[in-house]
Amino acid sequence: MHASIDQQDAGVAGVERPAAARTRVWDLPTRVFHWSFAASFALAWLTSDSERLIDLHLMLGYTFAGLLLFRLLWGLLGSRYARFSSFLFSPAALVRYLRSLLTGSPEHHLGHNPAGALAIFLMLGLGLAVAASGIAMSQDLGGEWLEELHEGAASAMLAVVMIHIAGVIVSSVLHRENLARSMVTGWKQGAAAEGIARPHRVIGIVLLLAVFAFWGVWQSGMAADWLPHATAVVGERHHGHDDD
Repeated sequence: MHASIDQQDAGVAGVERPAAARTRVWDLPTRVFHWSFAASFALAWLTSDSERLIDLHLMLGYTFAGLLLFRLLWGLLGSRYARFSSFLFSPAALVRYLRSLLTGSPEHHLGHNPAGALAIFLMLGLGLAVAASGIAMSQDLGGEWLEELHEGAASAMLAVVMIHIAGVIVSSVLHRENLARSMVTGWKQGAAAEGIARPHRVIGIVLLLAVFAFWGVWQSGMAADWLPHATAVVGERHHGHDDD
């Protein structure tokens, strides 16, 4: 199962690649999503227990949800290595990759490796639970059990994120390639023929501008007209200012 996908981009363990061979792997929308999604989750986590920062927490939560929806769409329509079909791996492929890490001669995957792919799917799944439960909570739906689901899913996602970061560090050392930097630049070690043809810069820029535009709309209070619960939260904030 998924044999052809498992073999895609996978090098034989221990085979060295020319250090100078680099190719574009991550398109701009994928990179913008990655860092914006990470920042939104981290900041939402940090503001989750503050009543004073509930407005900021909600804004970050809606940003998180919007980015998540974009990634699900981009996973179907994006460039080669952004598509989910490029990193569907069987359990056997995951075990084989982990064993190659333990031997110090890891398999090379130009796109996501099996361990990274598992982390991505877990984060997307948990992210959906976090976003859906958070929006429902903002509508006073579900009661205490929904709050527990929201907090539990967020805690589980944080654990996956920490494991993912540790995995990136380990893989970077073993592969002798800075994987975090590649998610900034878009370039990785590999043959030019294996890279993507288009970085989709326009879509990436539009995505980034959309995030900033949403934040501006939220802060202006206009989001109250078209976002659930924003009316109450933003209205309370402005009412508080009027009383000062």
